[in-house]
Amino acid sequence: MGLISGEEKPVEMLAIVYAMEEGMRTFYELLGERGADEEASRLFRKLSEAETHHKQTIFDLYRSHGGESATAEALETRVPGDVTETGMSTEELIDAHGPDLSSVEDVLMLAMMLETQALDLYLRYSQRSEDEDTKSVLHALADEEKSHLAWLGDLLEQSVE
Repeated sequence: MGLISGEEKPVEMLAIVYAMEEGMRTFYELLGERGADEEASRLFRKLSEAETHHKQTIFDLYRSHGGESATAEALETRVPGDVTETGMSTEELIDAHGPDLSSVEDVLMLAMMLETQALDLYLRYSQRSEDEDTKSVLHALADEEKSHLAWLGDLLEQSVE
């Protein structure tokens, strides 16, 4: 992913990540609006809301690391082209995965795959970074992704019962 070099300070990293989380929120929102059945639509809303909560956590981290100058709205536009944590735009993700989402289980498996990719992204960049504060932030973000994966796993388990 060309958006992150590994040299970013915590505030820079958090600004980029915030924008990518907005991309994920938009992805889930758009899928929910594209004619999914009611159960899948509810799930997409839940996933979109989870990304909104994640964005708030990131924004709080941004502020706690001295990012006082930007608003949440300004951070959403930090990354051009509505890019997600996968490096793809929301539309590219929809084109790649939208046709495969015929059941709630399919949606959950996709969400788990995307969260796993985000977890991998943060862990890889934490290894590249030489700044200890940035490493710490990236590990905190990875922990967030782990908690999302656990939540998704619980939802998947409930859906197959």
